[in-house]
Amino acid sequence: MNDALDALIVDEPVTDPAVRVGDAEEIAAGLLVIPNRRIDLVPNIGIIGGTRAVLVVETGIGTDNAEQVLAFASEVAKGRRLYLTTTHFHPEHAFGAQAFAGRATYLVNRAQAEDLKTKGPGYLEMFRGFGGPIAQRLEGVRIPTPDVVYDDAYDLDLGGRTVRLRPTGRGHTKGDQVVDVPDAGVLFTGDLAETGQFAIFPWFPPYDTDVSGLRWLTVMDRLAAAAPRVVVPGHGDLGGPQVLTDVRDYLRELRDETWRRRDSAMGEDEIVAEVRAVLVERHPEWAGQEWIERGVGCLCTEHAA
Repeated sequence: MNDALDALIVDEPVTDPAVRVGDAEEIAAGLLVIPNRRIDLVPNIGIIGGTRAVLVVETGIGTDNAEQVLAFASEVAKGRRLYLTTTHFHPEHAFGAQAFAGRATYLVNRAQAEDLKTKGPGYLEMFRGFGGPIAQRLEGVRIPTPDVVYDDAYDLDLGGRTVRLRPTGRGHTKGDQVVDVPDAGVLFTGDLAETGQFAIFPWFPPYDTDVSGLRWLTVMDRLAAAAPRVVVPGHGDLGGPQVLTDVRDYLRELRDETWRRRDSAMGEDEIVAEVRAVLVERHPEWAGQEWIERGVGCLCTEHAA
């Protein structure tokens, strides 16, 4: 899939995507988040504890990052059983899971497991193509195979705390999963929600067209209705329910501005230019303007049910 690299490298990251476990913050009793500090290709990582077990959410990119997360989680667990889950198959979220093999039970939803198997190798090759610290982080990485794969839902009993793993259906990827901690009112969204940037649309035809702006919007409507106390986005600052409504509202804007022009028979390049100008004017402080074009391309192909 080397031919896809020119399409995928829209804004080549230059900062080493190092997870800093020393920055971990407790956001609820027994629930810590290692924040990404707005570093490219570093996710927000969760450590969720119960009386009998501890669940890690996301690995960071590559085994070095994952080994640090594992060591930190093991210190927190103090002998309790370890579990690992990831919100979707993208490299900074899941391409460190091999470090947990034999130390933690890795469980994900079926669509994500299929993404890892069928699309993981191509994404590994693509991300190695970034070169520099990204390629170095991915040296020796193998695509992980989950230990447990579930279908409709999975309630993980950690002892005195049950964590709900829920596939959302197609949105940012085909295999998105959210991680809900009801007793703490905390929701991990993966890249379905991010703060401080335009929504990431991995729309790279013909190599990857699984993202769906319309289904993503439906997912965000549902998540926003639940109004969790704390939202842990895939990247960016933690927040309250407004994180979800902001993403939902942006997706509506993107859809409406794209369709208004598409249905007037404008060419896609002209649509992109106009929609980008409108949305950047509305959200001048957001990063990732290059993702607007990808979102327009996706929504130009989608139609209301």
